[in-house]
Amino acid sequence: MKFGITMFPTDYAIGPGELAREVEAHGFESLFFPEHTHIPTSRKSPWPGGPELPREYSHTLDLFVALTAAAAATERLLVGSGICLVIERDPIVLANEVASLDLVSGGRALLGIGGGWNLEEMENHGTDPKRRWRRMRETIEAMKAIWADDEAEYHGELVDFDPIWQWPKPVQNPHPPVIIGGDGPNTLKRVVRYGDGWMPIDGRGDTDLGQRISELNELAASAGRAPIPVSLFGVAADPERIEAHAKAGVERIVFSLPPAPAAEILPKLEARARVAEQFA
Repeated sequence: MKFGITMFPTDYAIGPGELAREVEAHGFESLFFPEHTHIPTSRKSPWPGGPELPREYSHTLDLFVALTAAAAATERLLVGSGICLVIERDPIVLANEVASLDLVSGGRALLGIGGGWNLEEMENHGTDPKRRWRRMRETIEAMKAIWADDEAEYHGELVDFDPIWQWPKPVQNPHPPVIIGGDGPNTLKRVVRYGDGWMPIDGRGDTDLGQRISELNELAASAGRAPIPVSLFGVAADPERIEAHAKAGVERIVFSLPPAPAAEILPKLEARARVAEQFA
């Protein structure tokens, strides 16, 4: 079992570099940062986690600045997005950001992606919420072309460009793992079609996780693929629950930390590390 940490990097919390050093020192395999470029004040879209949107959603540092700081402060820690809202980003710029992060980290980047839940946020970036899933797929397909080809081109319905040159290419071959978040009706099909892993949130969704993992691997086998690794986010530091997830087929457990200063975060990190040590 692999263990990671996720925390919103904010302007009032422990810095991403300091946090990354502590996460690595406590024996964790990975650190994930989520992103929101902003939060529209209209608040029309309900937050899936509850009635009140937490403060950190509108105080989030730029994702790739935070991940680069984390990479620069560590030697072994995997640094990932959990999740990157690719539907709000230009695919050519994002391809360069991800490849650059993979280069400066020495091949330690993980690209967690998702379609998002805040419809007004998407619209502010020019994305039609009804077409975000197509945009997400085309963005990833276009980025893979850029990473793989010296003269890359992509011609989709929403992402379209003629041959281009772009370096650096990712250190990881063929590219950093693309891990798709969510647990909607078509999520597993997306994972099999263009993902390298799946990362649902613990407690979200109505179906049994083990059943969903079995379904994922059946779809993968039908597509001629090997079993697909699963990273589970927001897991409580409960050994019995972790053991159950392991038996269900989860490969990586990701504990959440609240965005807060170091004095508050470090004891929580130590407590989670003690739980993870039980599965070493």
